[in-house]
Amino acid sequence: MDSSWLRPAAAGLEILPARAFIDPLRPVDLAIITHAHADHARPGHKQVIATAQTLAIMAARLGPDFAETKTVLDYGESLMLGDLRLGMAPAGHILGSAQIIMDYNDTRIIAAGDYKRAADPTCQPFQPVPCDIFITEATFGLPVFRQPDPLAEIARLLALRARFQGRAILVAAYALGKAQRLIALLRQAGWDETIYLHGAMLGPCRIYQEFGVDLGDLQLVTTDRKSLPADQLAGQFVLAPPSALGSSWARRLPDPVSCMASGWMQVRARARQSGIECPLVISDHADWSDLLATLDEVRPRQVWVTHGREDALLHACKQRGLDARALRLIGYEEDSA
Repeated sequence: MDSSWLRPAAAGLEILPARAFIDPLRPVDLAIITHAHADHARPGHKQVIATAQTLAIMAARLGPDFAETKTVLDYGESLMLGDLRLGMAPAGHILGSAQIIMDYNDTRIIAAGDYKRAADPTCQPFQPVPCDIFITEATFGLPVFRQPDPLAEIARLLALRARFQGRAILVAAYALGKAQRLIALLRQAGWDETIYLHGAMLGPCRIYQEFGVDLGDLQLVTTDRKSLPADQLAGQFVLAPPSALGSSWARRLPDPVSCMASGWMQVRARARQSGIECPLVISDHADWSDLLATLDEVRPRQVWVTHGREDALLHACKQRGLDARALRLIGYEEDSA
């Protein structure tokens, strides 16, 4: 097994035989992007390789000229970069998110990027792919992080609405990925009425719809008081980015009940500090059980841990007889958890 051709560098994880970087932190000649969250997908590269969905989201968020050349590599396809074969497999994180599959010198390395194992009606599920070296995140890499059934959290949200029909139900969620998943879960739970959106949510929702994800009837909450009377939003679900909580925009809503959807809502101190009345533990990252289950399914000979809570996962790997080490990559945030 040869891993000498993949190494951490200042710009990110460098693939030496391809002269490329995975999710680079600064402009490079060739970038391979796992998904379109801002900490992984940056502008200025000469060439970007990613799924069609990721490229579309990057164009919408960064402008059409975010890279000189854009190359689509969809799930199940592969291309050669010199002597290295590059492929993509679903990561289950958000629409278009991918694990990067690299085959070179009789060694297969998979960089999973951010991933989750829980069901998500808005993107393809994570696909376990056996490999020699598996590069995993560890955002929730502690045994205390065991997430509940997302539909059970949605049931709590619906019960909250039934209890406070005179108040707007303001749900804070990351605009790309989490918001669309919440909408789809509400639809799956039987909520077929209009769902109202902060302006930051509209663009990502449209992209999801363009790729065939049915989100039902959505309506923008504008700053024009005449366009949408406040009493119309009583008893309605309103989705907004976390930054909108406590803003003048939020104060226009009728006595809003503040909710937030994040894996970090399992840490009650975070909810209290943010003034969240209804914390929803809904994450787009694998929890502790899913991290371990993934290692058991992928069956790597070696595990590399990127960002998150590394020590506990490294210890669990060693208990399983797996050689493991921390990459300690920097520059990747956890806002989308």
